[in-house]
Amino acid sequence: MLGGRFRSPARHRLSIGTIENIIGTFNRFGFIVLVSHASHIASSAAVLPTIERLRAAFPAGALASGDGGDWSPDLALPASLWEIFGSGDDVSAEAFALACARTLSGDSAPGKPWLWVQDRASIRRSGRPYLHGLAPRLRSQLVHIAAPRPVDALWAMEEGVRCRALSFVIGELAEDPKSLDFTATRRLVLASEASGVPLILVRKDGHANLSAARMRWRATAGPSLAHRWNARAPGAPTCRAELFRARGLRPGAFHLGYGIGGDDAGRTAWPGDRVDLVPELRDRPLDADRLATG
Repeated sequence: MLGGRFRSPARHRLSIGTIENIIGTFNRFGFIVLVSHASHIASSAAVLPTIERLRAAFPAGALASGDGGDWSPDLALPASLWEIFGSGDDVSAEAFALACARTLSGDSAPGKPWLWVQDRASIRRSGRPYLHGLAPRLRSQLVHIAAPRPVDALWAMEEGVRCRALSFVIGELAEDPKSLDFTATRRLVLASEASGVPLILVRKDGHANLSAARMRWRATAGPSLAHRWNARAPGAPTCRAELFRARGLRPGAFHLGYGIGGDDAGRTAWPGDRVDLVPELRDRPLDADRLATG
């Protein structure tokens, strides 16, 4: 508790300097400090700008409710480091990472380049990005780095997020490299938040060890949606994403789809290239041939 117990409003008043120290404590260590007796703050009119700085320092939703709200694709979040864990034989983590990066960066500068960094082990497991599988607006802006070692990939990611000319950065590492410790993730968080360039780190066959990432996900492939014209054919792909750690948001599980081909006017479910929630798949009715045979 800061300053002990409040016994009397006249003897224990929070000054501007005290609130500045609280903000500094949050910025250095990431602690959420709960200030009680806010009505006893001295010179409330002069402190209002500092209160706004304190409110801006907390994650979205952390001050509105005690345990934060639920994540949604439309939730505006500041740029930082996200981690997405996926299997080595499944590309759902990469697809979800690309969708989240597009959402975080927005379309304010669609012509800006973006960076994808892989180490040698991740390339052996899942290959390089397939250029023609990307959205048309992303193909000419892709900058790909194939790093020989995980430490080289981490260095490239940090240099990438420090560059404000990039729209976003996607990193990909296999398993649990020794160089990816808490200090390394903390450096990535600080660099991303200082520059405003989001970084999505894909962990192939990795474990959720100690990390400073603001949000941590597990992504797996989900059942495809119903096809628009052929009931027997698979429809649009989906992803099941589990948010198991987030600052200012509640954990949860989500069934997501991505609107590939935003220029297609018929795709009214997903206007443009964006990630969106999709309903759970229900049992489909039997076709006429199977009903006739019993």
